Amino acid sequence: MASIVKRIKANGEVVYDCSIKIRKHGTVVYREKKSFTKQKLAKDWGMRRETELQEQTVYKKREYLSIGSVIEQYLKEFEPSGRSKMFDISKLLKRDIAKLNVHTLSHKDLIQHIRERNKECLPQTATNDLIWLGVVLRTMKGVIDLDTDLTVFSTAREILYSEGLIAKGQHRSRRPSKKEIWELSRYLQSKYQNIPMLHLMWFAIYSARRQSEIVQLRWEDLHNEDRTILVRNLKDPRIKSKSKVAKLPRSAYKIIIKQPRVSEFIFPYNNKTVGAYFTQSCKMLDIADLHFHDLRHHAVSILFEKKLSIVEVQQISLHENWNTLKRYTNLNPRDIDI
Repeated sequence: MASIVKRIKANGEVVYDCSIKIRKHGTVVYREKKSFTKQKLAKDWGMRRETELQEQTVYKKREYLSIGSVIEQYLKEFEPSGRSKMFDISKLLKRDIAKLNVHTLSHKDLIQHIRERNKECLPQTATNDLIWLGVVLRTMKGVIDLDTDLTVFSTAREILYSEGLIAKGQHRSRRPSKKEIWELSRYLQSKYQNIPMLHLMWFAIYSARRQSEIVQLRWEDLHNEDRTILVRNLKDPRIKSKSKVAKLPRSAYKIIIKQPRVSEFIFPYNNKTVGAYFTQSCKMLDIADLHFHDLRHHAVSILFEKKLSIVEVQQISLHENWNTLKRYTNLNPRDIDI
């Protein structure tokens, strides 16, 4: 609505300022002001001008633009790093929310989506949908003209948390037992000939490297003199293509030396295949709820059990800080000698 303010000028003349201010989602998107000698003239102009603006872009409804098309453009332009992020965002394209108009997205739409997701997944998993959808829309709002109120995410999040429909992820603390390691070693040695799964498993335990990092290690990045290696494409949501030098424990280094040089990569195997073989092996041996990534957790715990300091462990695992690193340590109070 137009507002009219009476104002007396320095020369004593009375004027009426008619101001039009239009807000969208808490932000002023349009301003206009004009002065008149009579209040009625100011009021008439304000009404007429607001009618004109309703026919223009300030008030005009945006044409339908699906959330799915915005997601597709985001994936094309920004190419998310990390297999899990790419997978989670791509899955949104198959959901009903992808068909909604991005310009009219409401907190009710988000709540309904999470309710449907809760029928097939845990609240921790459903939380990822809310996170990644927010990332996509915040990013694309700076690229294309979206009339989306991003405060709907905070409103929806508050309601969903209070109702238990979303939750923070629980950090895994699963470590393989000595018996499980022994069973896996025997099985992997006898079962797989095309991929040295036994070497891959033990290298993960000795080096504390992620599965995706192991298959990207290169011969040219190996420094035999000090047993270090450049680890490329480290997982970091803030930095793409991050690389750092890691120390190789002797046992990890010995496994590398045993590998034949048939490629630029030390372990020239498909990341998904390695994961699938490990999962299949655990299933065949009735080893429940053990993931390849748990070997990294196990490795870091072993390093601490060997009395290495935090700084020393970080040189091997390449964790950025102690708050992240401590998630992987499950030390037994009985192991402490003080």
